[in-house]
Amino acid sequence: MNKALLVLLTLASFSSQAFEVSSTDVHEGQLMNSKFTFSGMGCTGDNISPQLSWKDAPEGTKSFAITVFDPDAPTGSGWWHWLALNIPANVHSIEQGSPMKNILQTKNDFGTMSYGGACPPEGDGMHRYQYIVWALPQEKIDLPADISPAVVGYTLNSMALDKAVLTATYVR
Repeated sequence: MNKALLVLLTLASFSSQAFEVSSTDVHEGQLMNSKFTFSGMGCTGDNISPQLSWKDAPEGTKSFAITVFDPDAPTGSGWWHWLALNIPANVHSIEQGSPMKNILQTKNDFGTMSYGGACPPEGDGMHRYQYIVWALPQEKIDLPADISPAVVGYTLNSMALDKAVLTATYVR
């Protein structure tokens, strides 16, 4: 390999950054505070959405979406806790308990169009909660608010430029 090509490849590897999500409230692989858990169905949390920040979105990103998914729910298909779409490309964080005004929030598996915190069945062991920020190639996704969460997940997976995942845990 010639020296110039080696230098270019080395520089390219330093300049490319991975899309990532972080939080001051929930942390990778760690148990969530009960304030981020659901209030209902036997759970007594505050049902507050955590603070999230993301950076290094891929080129061509025109909007973001945020989803929260529990793949360990004993349903055979997981449990959707939050689906927030059409977040402008210039937004790179949300505050704890954000009301997400002017953002399309579609129905979650609790049947609400808002954040629904962790609430695994008692004695069901530890569950993972995947906080996912999706980088999308269009400014707006036209879906009805009462659409099935699975259709939203399918739509996001089919069009995303990239996604960044933070997985927290909870057990009761």
